[in-house]
Amino acid sequence: MSLNRNEKAAVISDVSAQAARSQTLALAEYRGLTVEHLNKLRKDAREKGVYLHVLKNTLARRAVAGTPFEVASESMAGPLIYGFSEDAVAAAKVIADFSKGNDKLVIKGGAYAGKALDANGVKALAAIPSREVLISQIAGLLKSPIQRFAAVLAAVVEKQGGGAAPAAAQAEAAPAA
Repeated sequence: MSLNRNEKAAVISDVSAQAARSQTLALAEYRGLTVEHLNKLRKDAREKGVYLHVLKNTLARRAVAGTPFEVASESMAGPLIYGFSEDAVAAAKVIADFSKGNDKLVIKGGAYAGKALDANGVKALAAIPSREVLISQIAGLLKSPIQRFAAVLAAVVEKQGGGAAPAAAQAEAAPAA
């Protein structure tokens, strides 16, 4: 079913707005996928905040014109599904994870930070942990020296007979009761 001029303009403006909010674009060829597989892919994408859409390549090229994703225009050939995400790795991760379990979804390329990515670049981007995981790893790294310092202090207090101080405090508290 072909779109009229107004519908095409609406698609272009919708995709352009999504591209303006996004950090990453991942492209994959979906030839041979069943509707059931596509629905599962779309469900996974929705859960991870990825805008996943099958678009006509000419409309997609017009929508990304003037954005950092314009560098991926050369990869826009064939039946493609487009994944945009605000998270730097989410779109690549959704498509790469799904392609591992389904050989019919073939990663074609993408764009990140104004640079075109080939299929291996998208897979490498997908291998990076998500933002939340990276933040928790940094928090763990920041907490680790403090925990070690506290453990050393506790060991020094214990070695110097620190066990007597809490006993004295307990003895003072007992007569007051």
